[in-house]
Amino acid sequence: MSSPDRRADVARVLVTGAGGPAGVAVIRSLLRRPELTVFAADMDGWAAGLYLVPAEQRRLVPPGKADDFVPALAQLVVDDRLDLVISTVDVELITLARRREELAPAVLAAPSADTLDTALDKLLLAERCAPTGRAPRTVLAGPDALAIEWEFPVFAKPRQGAGSRGIRLVPDRAALDALPLDEGLIVQDFLPGEEYSVDVIADAAGRVVAAVPRTRARVDSGVAIAGRTVHDPELEETAAEIARAIGLVGVANVQLRRDRTGAAVLLEVNPRFPGALPLTIAAGVDIPSLVVDLFLGAELPERLPFRELASVRFLEDIVVEIDDVLVSEHAGHQEEA
Repeated sequence: MSSPDRRADVARVLVTGAGGPAGVAVIRSLLRRPELTVFAADMDGWAAGLYLVPAEQRRLVPPGKADDFVPALAQLVVDDRLDLVISTVDVELITLARRREELAPAVLAAPSADTLDTALDKLLLAERCAPTGRAPRTVLAGPDALAIEWEFPVFAKPRQGAGSRGIRLVPDRAALDALPLDEGLIVQDFLPGEEYSVDVIADAAGRVVAAVPRTRARVDSGVAIAGRTVHDPELEETAAEIARAIGLVGVANVQLRRDRTGAAVLLEVNPRFPGALPLTIAAGVDIPSLVVDLFLGAELPERLPFRELASVRFLEDIVVEIDDVLVSEHAGHQEEA
């Protein structure tokens, strides 16, 4: 995972996606370690996280889907003598994980390409996690779904995609029969209970060292803006089983929901830093700092406890001089990242 001469206590670290809640949380966490030199990058010069680091450590990069994105990061590795690259953006992660050798000698702090591909495909994820007994029944819309005697309603959702986009409630068999077959939809058992997010980190051997469940009391644009951490052995172990099933090394956010019997069941996995990360950090599990140690070869604790805390989110302004704002052709187009 790292070269023998690398030391986490003298690392130069680049964090991309500096405009998102996760990117800001990661940057703020790592800045608390004075021995780290933290660089911040984004495609948009208005990204707030850029202005948390000194001006000489701010970088603009192409969008994650652009052909020159990986070469641009590889050049930053050389120019800035980077030891570690941390991406907080799904699209970037997939591309980088498949081409991580191009970032050498820097290390990419991300799960394997296989883990990412599995987590971001809801059908593959359910199939991989089925042996845990914690995955909902999941099949493709069409003949596979029509062959099952469902207890209605059921959920239909895109096989790939994040958040609640494209999710629909299917009330009966007629509606199931009418589902389009050209949208890559899957059909799953309805999970009517409370939803939880569990922030998980696994070490180099895939051993889960922390699983911190959070409630989602208030959600804005798919990001929890209010909630609390909860001690719940079932939630913690379910998330850990899911992490082990997908071969997680690093960080992931496992979303669970209770089924009709009250059991915690897999909803989806986001194999990256969550936007509500500050609550988990405040509760005692500083995941960004642990990720730096992990991917630079340090041994993680066997198990990390956490406290029950609550948080609410508010808007915070970072005021800078006009001449300090980086000019980017991609300003205001974060959705393309």
